[in-house]
Amino acid sequence: MIQLAEMSSPRPEPMWELIKQCGVTNVVAMLNGAEQEQRMFASVGKGVIARAGKDDVPWGEAAIKRDMDLFARNGLKVIAIEDTAPMDKVRLGLPGRDEEIENVITQLTAMGNLGIEVLCYNWMALSSWARTDVAVPSRGGALVTGFNRAAAAALPPLVAPGEVTEEQLWDSLAYFLDAVLPAAEAAGVRMGLHPDDPPLALVRNLPHIMVSPDAYRRLLSLNSSPSNGITFCQGNFALMGDDLPTLIREFGSAIAFVHFRDVRGTVDDYVETFQDDGQNDMAACMRAYQEIGFSGPMRPDHVPTMYGETNDRPGYETLGRLFALGYIRGLEQSTYGRAR
Repeated sequence: MIQLAEMSSPRPEPMWELIKQCGVTNVVAMLNGAEQEQRMFASVGKGVIARAGKDDVPWGEAAIKRDMDLFARNGLKVIAIEDTAPMDKVRLGLPGRDEEIENVITQLTAMGNLGIEVLCYNWMALSSWARTDVAVPSRGGALVTGFNRAAAAALPPLVAPGEVTEEQLWDSLAYFLDAVLPAAEAAGVRMGLHPDDPPLALVRNLPHIMVSPDAYRRLLSLNSSPSNGITFCQGNFALMGDDLPTLIREFGSAIAFVHFRDVRGTVDDYVETFQDDGQNDMAACMRAYQEIGFSGPMRPDHVPTMYGETNDRPGYETLGRLFALGYIRGLEQSTYGRAR
């Protein structure tokens, strides 16, 4: 069976009760005040929870344990973390990267001590996932996010032309993996690298490298550690142009974590969809996961905003996530069988 989960920050919200009512008690946690949590959610007015002292960093063992205990008191179990200490100096190979790497090693060690076996990270410098429209009308008037390359080209650049290069990012990734994978192995943590989102080689003058199946083949060739793995985000891999079930079978045991989502369009112009309304055969994807023996964390991602919701958190409102959990559970039981 897969480990069906939802993503959440360690901040109690009604969603926690709703996912339990859907039969889901696993959480993929963000870290209060860490890199991705702040990039994704700081803009909606959520402040960082006060800490016990200057050494009580979000990625340290004390803070992660406190987050786990909060989830546990509410009937939820943390099975993966989808956040890290800030890493842009590492990604760009800048002075100070070794200190940032030490922070990641601190997090990996803490995760091992606390029994959290999967870390999702990304190699998108200076930014998070990018969309050019977050209110595209979809089925029944639901709102979805979309990306258009021409619209993105009109946005202000993130860096000057040539300031960052692809090989700079590859060299930095190799340096990072060599530094952290021994700690990940020692901790029993698998690291799953998420695709760049969107998977385009250049967005607003900033190169992206995790944009193709060949990039993931190169990733796996950089270091043979069993902790060097993939976050298989279906929406991004679908936009790379290859058949999803074929890629799932190829990457096999290297897949540490799955984002179960779908899209319509091409990498130059696409929208995200309900999980049952995209261009890919999601049942065939689930069968491929069963064939490779995948039993790791899987969560829905980037869902539509439905009737009556505010769209304050595009891709992460409530009703679409509940729909997705039910849809994935149905596919899981029809493929893996029902857990007893």
